[in-house]
Amino acid sequence: MTKTAWVFPGQGSQSQGMGIDLLDVPSAKDKFAEAEDILGWSVIEICQNAEKLSHTLYTQPCLYVVESILADILREKEQPNLVAGHSLGEYVALYVAGVFEWSAGLRLVKRRAELMDNAAVGGMMAALMNFDREQLEKVIAETPDVVLANDNSPAQVVISGTPPAVEAVMSQVKAKRAKPLNVSGAFHSPLMAAAAAEFQNILESVKFQQAFVPVLSNVEPVPTVDATVLKQRLIQQMTGGVRWRETSLALPEIGIERVVEIGPGNVLTGLMKRTCPDLILENIRSLADLAI
Repeated sequence: MTKTAWVFPGQGSQSQGMGIDLLDVPSAKDKFAEAEDILGWSVIEICQNAEKLSHTLYTQPCLYVVESILADILREKEQPNLVAGHSLGEYVALYVAGVFEWSAGLRLVKRRAELMDNAAVGGMMAALMNFDREQLEKVIAETPDVVLANDNSPAQVVISGTPPAVEAVMSQVKAKRAKPLNVSGAFHSPLMAAAAAEFQNILESVKFQQAFVPVLSNVEPVPTVDATVLKQRLIQQMTGGVRWRETSLALPEIGIERVVEIGPGNVLTGLMKRTCPDLILENIRSLADLAI
């Protein structure tokens, strides 16, 4: 039996119209109705509005709902041996692993999105492609107020911090391409500390269960099923970096041969293909990909 990991993308993977086809599935329709009760707005309506869908406040809950529904449908046919998610995607991974109930996860994501949206002012993020890693690490170490936010692959990273600090790094590091991201703040950096502190209080009030399958966390890509460890890692996630390159490298080492990305787009499988070319990579973006 091929050992399989399911991975879930985060903000940036959303696409207009995502999830609409799921309305044909009765269980999914129920989830959308429950989500509307929790959020106070319709996920389906937002997913048809490109401008609103790009807003952090809406993006994160919409991705959680759509990805979790796709995963639930896939679970009727197979089960993963391990799960992981990129930033927001980690919440879907924890839900799939049985760490918390679906509604509890959505409430966490709703509050996370609100706090990150409110804390976003004054920050900036930028992606660097095909760069000198040693030079990048040296420049970041010498530049206050900027960190490596997403270590996505050997050839792609995202830096985060104050605009002057991010621009200073971009100007000093040789890269084939460097571009500011269209995000509202310096996510996965110390600039999120106030939001993270408030969110920690909310997280502490939610009961985490031992996971059914191991989870690789963003801040510590070492598999665990321990509820206390998983909660602690999630607490650190808002200000900590997303170590996706290390997550990708860890998969073959622990016997994973096949990776299924569940959610819109193919960002994670694209990154993993560059990092671990021998992995079998698949995508479940919509109902059509589930072939039911």
